[in-house]
Amino acid sequence: MAAESLSARILRENDAVLGAMLNHRFVEDVKNDRLSKEAFERYLVYEGAFVDSAISIFAYAAATAKTMTQKRWLIAVLDALANEQITYFERTFASCGIDPSSFDTGIAEVEAFRAGMLEIARQGGFLDTVAAMFAAEWMYWTWSKEAANRPISNPLLKEWVDLHVDPNFAAQAQWLKNELDMAGETLEEDEKARLSAIFGRAMQLEIDFHDASYL
Repeated sequence: MAAESLSARILRENDAVLGAMLNHRFVEDVKNDRLSKEAFERYLVYEGAFVDSAISIFAYAAATAKTMTQKRWLIAVLDALANEQITYFERTFASCGIDPSSFDTGIAEVEAFRAGMLEIARQGGFLDTVAAMFAAEWMYWTWSKEAANRPISNPLLKEWVDLHVDPNFAAQAQWLKNELDMAGETLEEDEKARLSAIFGRAMQLEIDFHDASYL
């Protein structure tokens, strides 16, 4: 029997918390085309603020990456965040007449997510950031694949879902998975357990963050 990959172990050990996120009210509301305008707008502002932080998070990963291949990949990720995802938010805010400054992005659940993910990147090494962002991106890719096949009446929400099933985003989620698996071939047991715990911590932060859309 082939040895269990690190990503498979992480997903197995965190099945409960990942399942809680995949069945979150926000996800169910998107999939069933019942997400309210108010919840969507709050989410957009909170998520838009986090994407700005994600640029810093991936910059830490680029700074701690070991190979030029890794650095080149991460530079491309940074470019996509700054020139595609941020642009989506700017365009959507303008289209919906949303003033982000009128929202409190400092509420506990939103700030805990931002600060918690940044702390993982700042205080940990390359693989710490990979584990945390694998949690975020694998989760989004997983539920968005189902949501993309459902009717979504809000074209801006539909575009957001489609962004997360785009081949480029799928490749990014797979890249994070592959980086963990390659590293896992030589990591000690305690390091594997630590990375699994980081995944779980990031997923719980995601759950609390998505709760904020309804507060």
